[in-house]
Amino acid sequence: MEAYLTLILFGGFLFLLLLGAPITVSLAGASMAAYLLLDKNPIALVQIAFTSVGNFPLMALPAFVLAGALMEAAGISKRLVDIAESLAGPVTGGLGAATVIACLFFGAISGSGPATTAAVGMLMVPAMVKRDYERSYASAVTAASGGLGIIIPPSIPIVIFGISSMGLMPPPEAIALHGQFASLSIPKLFVAGVVPGLLMATTLIVTNYIIANKRGYKGLTEKWSFGEVRSTLRAGIWSIMAPFLILGGIYSGMFTPTESAIVAIFYSLFVGFVIHRELIFKNVLKSLTTTTWITGRVLLILFAATVFGRLLIEQKIPVIVADSLLSLTDNMYLVWALTIMLLLFIGMFMETLAAIMIIVPVLLPIMYMLGADPTHVGIVIVCALSIGFATPPLGENIFVASGIGGSTVEEITARIHPFVVASVIGVFLIAFFPQLTLWLPSMVGY
Repeated sequence: MEAYLTLILFGGFLFLLLLGAPITVSLAGASMAAYLLLDKNPIALVQIAFTSVGNFPLMALPAFVLAGALMEAAGISKRLVDIAESLAGPVTGGLGAATVIACLFFGAISGSGPATTAAVGMLMVPAMVKRDYERSYASAVTAASGGLGIIIPPSIPIVIFGISSMGLMPPPEAIALHGQFASLSIPKLFVAGVVPGLLMATTLIVTNYIIANKRGYKGLTEKWSFGEVRSTLRAGIWSIMAPFLILGGIYSGMFTPTESAIVAIFYSLFVGFVIHRELIFKNVLKSLTTTTWITGRVLLILFAATVFGRLLIEQKIPVIVADSLLSLTDNMYLVWALTIMLLLFIGMFMETLAAIMIIVPVLLPIMYMLGADPTHVGIVIVCALSIGFATPPLGENIFVASGIGGSTVEEITARIHPFVVASVIGVFLIAFFPQLTLWLPSMVGY
């Protein structure tokens, strides 16, 4: 029965995708077919889907999306870009480096790859073209850097990983082999994402420097102007405070990730209306519309993916996959290499949130059997899938950058390969050296 069910679930899912059905329809259709095969009441599918969105942490999803949209409308993202430009100064390829830094800043607000690409790209791509950067290269840097938006906390995919994994307890066999596993929580995952996010950003900055040096892309100025740096910092002080307020409140325990998202919304409204005075009600309504569209799309995927994952667990398919893989090898490095290559492939064809909800029930039990820390596993998954934003055929960031910068998707794809390779190297370093992920959480008491 397990073999037939696996064929129905994955075969049906892939078949519907090939027919051009949306991810939600493909997941729900395959799950419904499996329910009928098992002679279960289809009403249970709807009940599971409904309860999947009834948890408190998931409320952070629409709140962070709205906070990111409001911060862009309030002029916060523009000031973060100005600060990044002033810090880049005379560095070779300074505007490319400033783009990566700006994506780091904005990623700490939006939690979304395409949103980060759009917000930063609208300001940075024209600025780079004006400085004689090749338009397709400017778009490629922006698209590659936008993936940082889902690694740097607060991150929507990290929230989804936390929700998906907290219900999966370590198998008794894994506990017998390795003892009790470390706890898993969304605040801990947020803390754990900081150092890997900085490492991924560093690989992009180094790659940009090498290419810029080869092509002669000079810095913005002959030398650093500390007066200009001080001026942009003074003008953007309220923008800089946004990520510190959000992350500082979470790490200090003042509020939960969900509560921090609500704080971010009210902070954006205060800065936009009272401090910068750039936010108007028309833009607030536009932000609400954007939030509704994005959240509805994500929740529909979550409905279907939760049912799909529940079927996998009930039929013990993850255990079968884990036993099959562990019978081939128990070398942690080899398993990580195979896992990363699989994640990179999946990221090319599947939306990040859907991929997380499908992969976690299968992959996490395998990693438990190998003694891996679940927090480390989650960060590696998110980092690997973040590269999918910059790899066709899905490559959402490439399409966003193309629409903003005016280059074709093919032109951007031809320039983005070095950044993809650099990011893959970063993911392997994060996977092979767990302390890069776990050091900071241990320092703050997790």
